[in-house]
Amino acid sequence: MSAITITEAAQGYLAELLAKQDTPGIGIRIFITQPGTQYAETCIAYCKPGEQKPEDTPVGLKDFTAYIDAISEPFLEDAVVDYATDRMGGQLTIKAPNAKVPMVNEDSPITERINYYLQTEINPGLASHGGQVSLVDVVEDNIAVLRFGGGCQGCGAVEMTLKDGVEKTLKERIPELNGVRDVTDHSNRENAYY
Repeated sequence: MSAITITEAAQGYLAELLAKQDTPGIGIRIFITQPGTQYAETCIAYCKPGEQKPEDTPVGLKDFTAYIDAISEPFLEDAVVDYATDRMGGQLTIKAPNAKVPMVNEDSPITERINYYLQTEINPGLASHGGQVSLVDVVEDNIAVLRFGGGCQGCGAVEMTLKDGVEKTLKERIPELNGVRDVTDHSNRENAYY
């Protein structure tokens, strides 16, 4: 069972909203933007059949399925989605006490820390260009080997992004990291963002 609680009142309210969408099988997807940072925001979105990601955790509720984003899930520990009524009507509230809490510390393995900062600080910035970066390996001398994907692939600015943005951020956060290298073949320019 997922770490998040969706109260019966919230389920009832969401079920009513979903019923109005007139889409059989529609559910919701819960995710956090920039998890583990002070900018973290918990979001609930409609999720039509097929819109969920393969790594999402499905939570079967009475009237619909909630899909929990895999990266966000640890940050949704102890989160509560509730529906509170007042004399003005009612509103959905989301309390996620761990959304802004970094899930890594100095003792975490270097790969976990690199992945964490890629997800929370670097990828949200690259996403506006349709790009993302992932960790392939940490090789000798603590060099991180990264793979750029999406709109970053084949983009002429990727080396600048790698050195000025990604490497600088990671080295600030992880003092023992000595540098980053890119494994991507930038000869494929089909999706490049200029």
